[in-house]
Amino acid sequence: MSRTIAIFGAGSGLGTAVARRFGREGYTVALVARRREPLDALASALAEEGIDAAPFTADLSDPAAVPALIDGITGRFGRIDVVEYAPIGASAPFVPAAELTADALRAIVDLYLYTPVEITRAVLPQMIERGDGGILLGQGLSAVLAAPGMSGVGPVMAAARNWIHSLNAELAGKGVYAGTVTVAAWVEGSLGHRLASQADPSLGGNPTVDPAELAEQYWDLLTRRDRAEQIFPPVHLP
Repeated sequence: MSRTIAIFGAGSGLGTAVARRFGREGYTVALVARRREPLDALASALAEEGIDAAPFTADLSDPAAVPALIDGITGRFGRIDVVEYAPIGASAPFVPAAELTADALRAIVDLYLYTPVEITRAVLPQMIERGDGGILLGQGLSAVLAAPGMSGVGPVMAAARNWIHSLNAELAGKGVYAGTVTVAAWVEGSLGHRLASQADPSLGGNPTVDPAELAEQYWDLLTRRDRAEQIFPPVHLP
């Protein structure tokens, strides 16, 4: 049976690159996002490259929908061997820390924390039973490095980062890997980068990273399994 990677947040940047990188290794691909039309187009493009991919529409801000979503994916592919979760939105909800409210956090905590936890709960027992598998999380640099005016999503992603590091340690010796790629630049070709550059042309000069390079970081983490996190491009942390 072919191995399957489920890409949650399969967009035009990182999700597409991850699908191609793992597809080259023989993985079948479950593509998960909110809108069906782009997913259908991506699945067709991958099929032309010889990669078996299928689209699944879902609202990832609804953790309660996870069981049915996982059932749909496993019904199509048989099992999930690797989860990649990086539904980074078109515009991250950054707010100054002094203006952060509980309501603002409630609006984003499902997408960035609760849903990946529920997905992992759904797939982890089978991975542990097989003695193989991977949970890969994609995050922004604000999960690691706090900055003025960039609270909101940062604290929530920081909680998810703490969880994935703990999961990595707990799974050691069980054949299952958990880790995170922390993205320290705009992802070229992503919807978020395009919209942000349109809103503020000055952002176009900010550092960018090729999504294919990020996909390679995922593959490196999963195959080497020698660390829980890769910040890319590398940055100096205080």
